[in-house]
Amino acid sequence: MTTRDFATLTFERDIAAPPTAVWEAWTAPAARAIWAPPSPTVTVEFLEADTRVGGREISLCKVAGQPDFRCEIGWLALEPMAFSVNYEVISCEGAKQSAALVTADFAGDGDRTRLVVTVQLSSLAGDMEAGYREGFRAGLDNLAGVAERTMVLQRVIQAPRSVVWGAWMNPETLPQWWGPDGFSCRTQRIDLREGGEWVFDMIGPDGTVFPNHHLYNEVRPEERFGYALLWGENGPKHADAWASFEDQDGATKVTLGMVFSSTAEFQQAKGFGAVELGYQTLGKLERFATS
Repeated sequence: MTTRDFATLTFERDIAAPPTAVWEAWTAPAARAIWAPPSPTVTVEFLEADTRVGGREISLCKVAGQPDFRCEIGWLALEPMAFSVNYEVISCEGAKQSAALVTADFAGDGDRTRLVVTVQLSSLAGDMEAGYREGFRAGLDNLAGVAERTMVLQRVIQAPRSVVWGAWMNPETLPQWWGPDGFSCRTQRIDLREGGEWVFDMIGPDGTVFPNHHLYNEVRPEERFGYALLWGENGPKHADAWASFEDQDGATKVTLGMVFSSTAEFQQAKGFGAVELGYQTLGKLERFATS
């Protein structure tokens, strides 16, 4: 007979970020990859990530000198900015260590969000409760830090998803509309595939040149893509970003998310009007896609 231990664990966080930012930090694969490692000695490698009902996420948790832990998450329910439910199975060297049902509840408005995560845990090989408590506490602390420097822009564009995706992920059309009102792009290299890059200058209305370098690390056609933003070619990274595309009654809901490298960079971006300029950019996308 195998003895199993059962536990119900509850974690609560009051996060200084709006529900849209916390929800994106909780669900967007690009953001989850940032906050998932519970400590600097742990690395997390994502093998699969599909955040939709029926989708799953598979990752390997790695610590030097120790066997890898495999984590499989399956999304059972997703109600944006309200709640999510997923199962989670942890394995090591082919043996299941634990199974859990994880429910996350979101509440709040304005600039603060209350997040309550409930874990119904079944330990299958030894007592996993202490490890779960430590891992979730550290992970949610990381999540809060990520959410507090996350910027989320959303717009519903009155065009089919294939058209909106094509306007964005086409090397001929992207430079035609990218950037706020009055800005233009001068491309040096562009390759919009996973592992590709876009090296370009954004030129402001007064002629000021802003060097940019985008590195694409994920591309799922007509669903989402992720990329890193660098200050000029091979310069320092100032944000990890992603864009997702969702059908909405013949229109397309576009979500553009950015996790800035530091709180200082996030505040600086907000200070010079990044939100307003970002919405101008999405407005140009809409005009291009519907023309």
